[in-house]
Amino acid sequence: MTSKRTVFTVDGKPFIAIAGESHNSSSSDAAYMQGVWDKAEEEGLNTLLLPVTWELTEPVEGQFDFTLVDTLINQARERKMHLIFLWFGTWKNAQCMYAPEWVKKDMVRFPRAQMEKGKNKTRLMAFYGMEYTTLSAFGEETVKADANAFAHLMAHIKEVDENVGTVIGMQVENETGMQGSDREHSDFADAKYAEDVPAEFVSYMKAHTDSMETGVREAVENGAHAGNWEQVFGACAGEIFTAYYVASYVEKVAAAGKAVYDLPFSANCWLDKGEEAGKYPTGGPVAKVMEVWRYAAPSIDVISPDIYVPNFTEICDTYTKMDNPLFIPETATHSHCAPRLIYTIGHYHATCFAPFGFEDMGQPFNDISAYLFGVDVSDPLLQTPQNVEDYRWCASTLNDMMPLLTEAYGTNDLQAVISEKMDMTPSDPSKGFAGMMANSDPENDTMMFGGFGFKVMMNIPLVTRKDGVCLILKAEEDTYYILANGCMITPFSANPEKPNYDIIALEEGKFVDGQWKAGRRLNGDEASRFCYNDYTLVKLKVFAYK
Repeated sequence: MTSKRTVFTVDGKPFIAIAGESHNSSSSDAAYMQGVWDKAEEEGLNTLLLPVTWELTEPVEGQFDFTLVDTLINQARERKMHLIFLWFGTWKNAQCMYAPEWVKKDMVRFPRAQMEKGKNKTRLMAFYGMEYTTLSAFGEETVKADANAFAHLMAHIKEVDENVGTVIGMQVENETGMQGSDREHSDFADAKYAEDVPAEFVSYMKAHTDSMETGVREAVENGAHAGNWEQVFGACAGEIFTAYYVASYVEKVAAAGKAVYDLPFSANCWLDKGEEAGKYPTGGPVAKVMEVWRYAAPSIDVISPDIYVPNFTEICDTYTKMDNPLFIPETATHSHCAPRLIYTIGHYHATCFAPFGFEDMGQPFNDISAYLFGVDVSDPLLQTPQNVEDYRWCASTLNDMMPLLTEAYGTNDLQAVISEKMDMTPSDPSKGFAGMMANSDPENDTMMFGGFGFKVMMNIPLVTRKDGVCLILKAEEDTYYILANGCMITPFSANPEKPNYDIIALEEGKFVDGQWKAGRRLNGDEASRFCYNDYTLVKLKVFAYK
């Protein structure tokens, strides 16, 4: 579990961003955004993640245009939603797509990263020979200009929004790093690489090996206590070197903005997926160099993974180390999007969950460019789009429950399980209920709340769906709210002194203005088993006895 914080606040209260990130170009046109806002309302979202780009903010050096920013803020207010702006400055998907013309054209003042010595552009053969170029992390004038633009943006947001609070956070850059090599190979970069590693950074890394991934930990532990990057970090030297300087660059941008307006700042990453450095944006805040980023970019409050891989929960586990709150700014809109929303809030106590390109939810996946930007297109879940009505119900229900959820954040009173962490091999119907119960994985299918527990089964004949999820919130010692789908739940007493239990009350309902409004009172046939093949919210009161 993460610490008891949600990162974001609204009206002085903890806030969970049940969000969506738009396609990159949607927010560049105010008229086009009207349809995007309509889709956000249809999906029950409370927050949008929208790009704000350097090229449109400062088209001429020193001349800033915040017209579009103001329009987006006003549109959010009209829809009673919130914003997390994404600053597309020096980096977007490890490239310099969104730098202004005056930056792109002046390669002396604003140098490009040379992934091959002497070359400002290269071809990424692992990506069908895609041409690639990006700005250098060693460009002193570049970081100065980027930081200046970002500081002006933050000053403007503070001026127009501080007293309202529509904008609740900022992402600084987007999927930073570089591809084609584990580090830059310009003469200047080579000289820096040959220098001694800063002593304080070496000490920090040596003192934080417990949280490191195996390869990085071994390199740090076996490396010298002083010397150049290869001597200190061995086989991981190139990536750690790049991460140190990319994070230091981002820190200068973030610190300039934070000094003006102290909102929560995040930095997102394109996952490394176990690949060798250079194939993914190397130097970005992937989990294996999170320690580097924590040292070099202290103004970044949250490291956030963009997750487009089948092993979703494994990635979530990885990005909650070092007490990092789970913040998912991008993920696929396939059939498990809704259960993942519920699970990340119930299990990880996430601060944000945002499907990318949420405008396309419900449509077949057909983005041919996805492979080039980190999506595992072999994921079978991509074949089935998320049902929009289901997603709206889940998002709206969680939003209505927010005061109770945030109060339980950081405690065991809020838990969840999901089918993705269970053995979904169907049980043998001939063995009856005992056979179902025998096929158990307590670590992943059982939630314990002191003297009371719930076993959740998802791979049984009674359950017809494979996108199962169950969130349980303990309201009082004998009272629980259960949000479930695609599962059968068996409550039980864990108190050896009172091994039996009875249902005192079971009712459907919903939250309205923070208050529970009961619907059907369930008893008899409807209370004999807790089996749900559609998304359902119920309130359960129990009694344990001898």
